Amino acid sequence: MKAAIITIGDEILLGQITDTNSRFIARELAALGVETIEMFTVADEQAAIVRALDTAFLRADLLFITGGLGPTKDDLTKKTLAEYFHTPLVFNPQVYAWLEEMLLPRRGEVNAYNKSQAVLPQDCTILRNRKGTASGMWFEKDGRIAVSLPGVPFEMEHLMTEEVLPLLRKKCAEKLLAYRLLHVFNIPEAELAMRLQAFEEQLPAGVGLAYLPSVDEVKLRVTAKGSALPLLDGQTEKLKTCLQGLHFTEGETSGLVERLAAVFTQKKLTLASAESCTGGNIAHWITALPGASNYYLGGVVSYANQVKAGVLGVSTDDLKTHGAVSEPVAKQMAAGARRVTGADWAVSTTGIAGPGGGTPEKPVGTVWIGLAGPHGVEARKFLFSSTRERNIGKASAQALEWVLSAVLKTK
Repeated sequence: MKAAIITIGDEILLGQITDTNSRFIARELAALGVETIEMFTVADEQAAIVRALDTAFLRADLLFITGGLGPTKDDLTKKTLAEYFHTPLVFNPQVYAWLEEMLLPRRGEVNAYNKSQAVLPQDCTILRNRKGTASGMWFEKDGRIAVSLPGVPFEMEHLMTEEVLPLLRKKCAEKLLAYRLLHVFNIPEAELAMRLQAFEEQLPAGVGLAYLPSVDEVKLRVTAKGSALPLLDGQTEKLKTCLQGLHFTEGETSGLVERLAAVFTQKKLTLASAESCTGGNIAHWITALPGASNYYLGGVVSYANQVKAGVLGVSTDDLKTHGAVSEPVAKQMAAGARRVTGADWAVSTTGIAGPGGGTPEKPVGTVWIGLAGPHGVEARKFLFSSTRERNIGKASAQALEWVLSAVLKTK
């Protein structure tokens, strides 16, 4: 199936808020094998909404509309959809009962504006919103589906998860795809494609392989449809065999931090970090996962040389002689972080993230990563890209992968 997403709101077009709804919907649809082919953002104007509906239905089987479902006169989505699908707006007693259940305990009344939200298109499936007062709506016409959801993100996400996706799985099961996702690290997309050329050539009809590169990994998506669905797991196992010797994980998320957390927790080890070029990104990745306090003691963002020297104990002579981006400094940063925190392991990053600051000897993308553990300290040099964001992401991922690999090899 192919989907389109229409976001309605002058506030988005004015740059006052960011549209996160489209991203969430597209990601959830992708998990079902539904391809999102278009996204539109239009004003709160009936003509603009109708034009977007007409355009989207030319190519899409499934259409999502978010926004414009509030109780005020400038919210036009409900009226527009009723006219578009040739169905009258009628008072719905069941929806009004839902509104009373939600509003009476908190406000003591359902005012006229809120009551108007119980007036909905007659010929649609009403989706109950337990997080707000605007109901979702599911329309079907000529084999196509349109789903209207509130623009408030947490309300939209609730309806999408609890109402829309189960209904979509039930009604469209035969049209949905299935896929498996692998995350491969530390190999360029082109090199990986060369390695997998023979695998791709043997794929049976109905099974496909897609490359999805990002800052710190290449995602491989194996997709099957129709009669090829039973072949999906077998082809995924063949792909894993082709990836032997590379660092890869399986699942919706890369699982790097999750695996790190599990290993450190299981082994009852602790970790610290000292970051320069990554600016605290490693600490952010680690602490974004609940339970990080079980193993992560803390980190130092030693951006300036005086912090490297004063807090981590890096030699000022080495800073002058070799520069901050060097092997001895990376080693001393890691050793200093381990000493200051008392952690079992510590990792450090120092490099030139860019876009400026590079030299012929140390171009942008040059990063030294240090690792200190029970058996000593070492450092490795990497040359990533010319893009600051990619350098920060790649250095962070490489640092954590090295820590994970080292701990797994240590008895």
